[in-house]
Amino acid sequence: MKVLVLTGPESSGKSWLSAELHAHFGGLLVGEYVRHFIDQTGIDTCLADIPQIARGQLAWEDAARADQPPLLILDTHLLSNMLWSRTLFGDCPPWLEQALLARHYDLHLLLSPQAVDWTDDGQRCQPDLSQRQAFFDATQHWLVQHRERFQLIEGDWAQRRRQAFAAVELLLKY
Repeated sequence: MKVLVLTGPESSGKSWLSAELHAHFGGLLVGEYVRHFIDQTGIDTCLADIPQIARGQLAWEDAARADQPPLLILDTHLLSNMLWSRTLFGDCPPWLEQALLARHYDLHLLLSPQAVDWTDDGQRCQPDLSQRQAFFDATQHWLVQHRERFQLIEGDWAQRRRQAFAAVELLLKY
């Protein structure tokens, strides 16, 4: 089983691209639990919600891992939960990073906020490119610091799709 994670700031195409990859390559796609949480509760999240959101994301991931698909595509993972917690609330439960580091991911596709427009979907909160760039930088720093394998995905929507498809084709070869 190959585990692929799409990561990066909001409105950079993670959900769209993960759906494109899933439609083309098959496997299993795990969505973003926090969106489900917000839709179900109808509330703005707070620091006290982070453990429940993270556990929900892990439960969805674990259920998909148990099926052992040839390709597991994660629209997000605990890194986003961790970084959003720090961004929005200035703190994060320490067990999130430990749980993240205890798992194996074959490749992260790190999506740049550059060259694509921000789209308001009612849950996003970083319309300024500088905010999204800071989130991207924090994501990239964490991936480099922990020696996680990643590939930068950038450019317009068509370029992102081509780059991601090429990366997954290579991932599935080895």
